[in-house]
Amino acid sequence: MTSAAPFLLACRRAPVPYTPVWLMRQAGRYMAEYRAIRERFSFLELCKTPDAAAEVTLQPVEHLGVDAAILFADILLVLEPLGVGLTFEKGDGPVIARPVRAPEQIVRLPKVDTADALAYVFETIRRVKHELAGRVPLIGFAGAPFTLASYAIEGGGSRSYAHTKRLLYAHPDAFHALMAHLVDVTADYLNGQIAAGVEAVQVFDSWVGNLSPDDYRAAVLPHMQELFRRLDPSVPAIHFSTGTAGFLELVAQAGGDVVGLDWRISLDEGWRRIGFERAVQGNLDPGVLLAPPAVIRARVREILERAGGRPGHVFNLGHGILPETPPDSVRALVDAVHELSAR
Repeated sequence: MTSAAPFLLACRRAPVPYTPVWLMRQAGRYMAEYRAIRERFSFLELCKTPDAAAEVTLQPVEHLGVDAAILFADILLVLEPLGVGLTFEKGDGPVIARPVRAPEQIVRLPKVDTADALAYVFETIRRVKHELAGRVPLIGFAGAPFTLASYAIEGGGSRSYAHTKRLLYAHPDAFHALMAHLVDVTADYLNGQIAAGVEAVQVFDSWVGNLSPDDYRAAVLPHMQELFRRLDPSVPAIHFSTGTAGFLELVAQAGGDVVGLDWRISLDEGWRRIGFERAVQGNLDPGVLLAPPAVIRARVREILERAGGRPGHVFNLGHGILPETPPDSVRALVDAVHELSAR
């Protein structure tokens, strides 16, 4: 039983012996062990092969000493059963063959039985839980409705989000219908992960920082509140977004037991704006892991000092580990967090 794990205690703002740390993309291309597995599988094949996905999930626990494992999957897996034609192209990332850009397309989107369509994810969770045997908690995750909608509308990555904003402004009812549909799918998916055994969930809203505060309030906030309302409250929920320092208070209103901060705002200012009655996660710039060990240690100390010893801080990066990151630097980061925060 991992209920006394420092990560889960921090999520609930309980006292901890040291500040827990885990890292977004802690299982990924910077690790030789991950690259070796990727030589045998395409990315989508890896996600859909529970034995291999479980092995990747466990690698950082074995090699880095992190305080939580995070399920190896992808936020876009929930889009595949919607029939949009999801593929992952080498060097280009995810591609949606049939983007959803018109109201009539949104009306035709199918309902998704996540228990069937995403059964391989739930099987990966069960295998990881068996292998972890309570050593550290397992975090599940999903993409937030706006980020999922943007991928589905744009057809892949974007800098301007022109198609997304065109739909939002020209057909707001259709946009809200798409968001509501994605709330349904995502809530079912996350609750399925909880039922399978994850002990916390994180909702990734990686693209929402491209909206204005007014658009966030009107087009995203009510849907995020509904999503968090539907989640099984027996495990903590982390609400992560990037580029949202301009409307952090709205992000906090949207929900989550823990609010993630990126590196574009200092931890103490971000926590003050969220409210000290909530836990926070963050917020080292991932680029710092390309620096010498002394710089990494100094930046870790600075963030811990900004946390001020308050209960409820989970150390993390402000976004995912960069592929160029030396594994020794990641280990140095984990060790520094534990050593410098020891109570």
